[in-house]
Amino acid sequence: DIIYPPENKKLAAQITKSGAIVSEYSLGTIPDPGNFPRRNRIVSGLSLGVLISEAGNKSGAIRTAYEALEQNREVFALPGPVNSRQSMGTNRLIKEGAKLIQDPEDILMELDARIKSKAKSRERLPVLDEKEKKIYDLLNEEPVHIDQLAKTCQRSTAEILSVLLTLELLGIIKQLSGKMFIRI
Repeated sequence: DIIYPPENKKLAAQITKSGAIVSEYSLGTIPDPGNFPRRNRIVSGLSLGVLISEAGNKSGAIRTAYEALEQNREVFALPGPVNSRQSMGTNRLIKEGAKLIQDPEDILMELDARIKSKAKSRERLPVLDEKEKKIYDLLNEEPVHIDQLAKTCQRSTAEILSVLLTLELLGIIKQLSGKMFIRI
């Protein structure tokens, strides 16, 4: 009920006509910078991905990017000059695996591929052998580290990696940064 910044009042009115304004806070809660990370977690959770256009190393935008990763959302970043403080965070995100964005088409192509991939995996699961099925069944939308999969399956990391590659080529799992894997 307290719109912040005030210049967004018109936008808030438009949203309430065809959507919803969502908050974890009760009516009358005043805008406070300490509340922004929780708000941004909701925003990233409701999104297919987030675009970080400019961010210092310890900015709220960087925190939002990491929230998005934890929620299995795509993270996109615009590169910037290496000597700019406001580009340090976005450049670091790209270095850590965020999708480098040069124009809006880059985002549209990535999200289109993700949507089609999800639809494809829901259609029909390909025939899997016993090892592939076991590993596939251990995965879901929560990232799992390869070492955890090896431990659970009591197999070597190399053997698990081979199976994961097959599943990834089938388009039914995806590798994230840090040797983490999810179903898609």
